[in-house]
Amino acid sequence: MPSAWQRQLANAVRDPLELIRLLELPPAPWVSREAAQSFSTLVTQSYLARMRKADWSDPLLRQVLPLTEELISIADYGVDPVGDQHALVSEGVLHKYYNRVLLVTTGACAIHCRYCFRRHFPYSEATASRNHWQAAWDYLAAHPEVDEVILSGGDPLVLSDQRLFDLCHKLETIKHLKRIRIHSRLPIVLPERIDESFINGLQALQLQLVLVVHANHAQELEGEAIATAFQRLRRSGVILLNQSVLLRGVNDSVVALKALSEALIAHSILPYYLHYLDKVQGAAHFALPLVEAQQLIRQLRSQISGYLVPELVVEEAGKPAKTPIPTGD
Repeated sequence: MPSAWQRQLANAVRDPLELIRLLELPPAPWVSREAAQSFSTLVTQSYLARMRKADWSDPLLRQVLPLTEELISIADYGVDPVGDQHALVSEGVLHKYYNRVLLVTTGACAIHCRYCFRRHFPYSEATASRNHWQAAWDYLAAHPEVDEVILSGGDPLVLSDQRLFDLCHKLETIKHLKRIRIHSRLPIVLPERIDESFINGLQALQLQLVLVVHANHAQELEGEAIATAFQRLRRSGVILLNQSVLLRGVNDSVVALKALSEALIAHSILPYYLHYLDKVQGAAHFALPLVEAQQLIRQLRSQISGYLVPELVVEEAGKPAKTPIPTGD
C-alpha cells in the first residue's frame, strides 16, 4: 500500500492552468502550456499550500510556473550547462570531482523547478535501472580516492525506503567510503516524506550521512509539517546543509536572503551554497547580472553572522570543484 507521502505525490498538480486556478488567478498570456510540454509542470499540494493566493509575484509560484519566456532562445544557454554528460563514467555514475562520485538514482522529482540545470538531462539513457548498479559498484571499488558518494537525480528521496536504503547499505560495503551525501528537495516540497519509517532507515546506517536540502525562500520553510520533518532529522543526527539558487523575482534582495538564512538556522540547517544561475536553456529570465549577485552578498555579510552567509559559487563544466565568486570584500 502506498504511504501517505506517495499518495500526496500522486496527487500533485500537473497542469499550469489548474495551478493558477487553485491560486485564484486568471488565465494569462504569459503562462505557457507549450513550455510545460517540453518540461512538465509538477507541484505538490504541500508546496502549493504555502503559496499566496491571487499573487502573480509569489516567490514559490515563480519557481514552478511555466512561462512564455522559456521558449525564447538565448545565446550561451544550453541543455547541459554544467557538463554532466561529459562526466558520465558509467551508467548512472558522474565523476567530476576527485574524492566524490555522484549517482543519478532516478529521473523523478516531487517538483519541477523551472530553473533546473538538469531539465534537459537524458535520464532514460543515463540512469542505472533498478537491478543494474553493478557497474557503479565496480567503478567505486576501483577508485579508492573516492570517500564520499552523492545520491542525486532527479531526487533520491522519491525512491521507496527499501530501494533507497538498499543502495545505502550496498555503499557501506565499499571500505574506503566515509560519507553518503543525499541531495534532495523533498524535505522542503514534500516534508511528509520524512516519516518515522524513513528516520528508522537513516538511523540504521553506519556511514556518516549529510543531507543537503534546497530552499530558495523563507516562505518555503513555513508550517508545522516542515517543523516536524526537520525536528525528526535533527534527532536522527543527520548533518543538515542548504543550497539555494539566486533567482530574479524570488530571492534577489538582501531582505529575502537574510530571511532565508534566519529561517534555515531556526531549523538547524546551515546555509551552504548560493548558486549563481546555471545557464540552462529556458531559465534565462531568472538570471541576475554578476555584479548584482556580488553586491547582494556584500550587503548580506554586513547584516548577519558570517556562518549564515552562503558561499556564492558557480559550477563550470570541466572544473575540479565549484568556483567561488569573489565579492570584493
